[in-house]
Amino acid sequence: MAELPPNVRISQHPSLLAKLSQLRSESASPRDVKSLIHEISLILSCEAISSAIKTATQDQTPLGFEYTTTISEPSNICIVPILRSGLGMVEVSVPIHHLGMYREPSTLDPVEYYNNLPRDTSASGSGGSSRFAIIVDPVIATGGTCAAAIQTLREWGTKSVLVLSVLGAREGVQRAAAEWPEGTEIWLAGVDEDLTDGGMLKPGLGDVGDRLFLTIGK
Repeated sequence: MAELPPNVRISQHPSLLAKLSQLRSESASPRDVKSLIHEISLILSCEAISSAIKTATQDQTPLGFEYTTTISEPSNICIVPILRSGLGMVEVSVPIHHLGMYREPSTLDPVEYYNNLPRDTSASGSGGSSRFAIIVDPVIATGGTCAAAIQTLREWGTKSVLVLSVLGAREGVQRAAAEWPEGTEIWLAGVDEDLTDGGMLKPGLGDVGDRLFLTIGK
């Protein structure tokens, strides 16, 4: 079994194993799926971003007591959900820039159909592209979509990329991690070893977008 690249992290949080098992089940309702993805994403993001919390200067409480403040760096952050299923991992707290990608059915290659990364530097509110971009997508399967998103953000000018994903296939995670290893870190709740001939994780989670938006069988 090939080792995962050094820029890939698998969360060891004890709650995630139970939540991931519940999410795998076909009996999970759309409401359960949405709730579980949100809860897993919250735990993952807290772990992944904690390394970016840095001590800053001294501040003062309303009662006049001194304390050392902590701030999240880099401060120029954006979240980039991969449509559709990435929307299940998003709550608005920083700028949201959407990327729409799908896999071409015969080749499984990624095709970009929507990109709203701001091109006008005056519109970003911070003088340009975000220094720290967080890609959110529940599943990394073949890794092609994730790798394409990383490359798009690198060309856009971001300085580093954090990928948050609920579950990935080992082969796909390795492919995504190799796209820009010095600028990318990938965090997941779990890894599956196999893909089906159709590029789905095995045992996997099914099509998360369909499960979230009630379009199974469409």
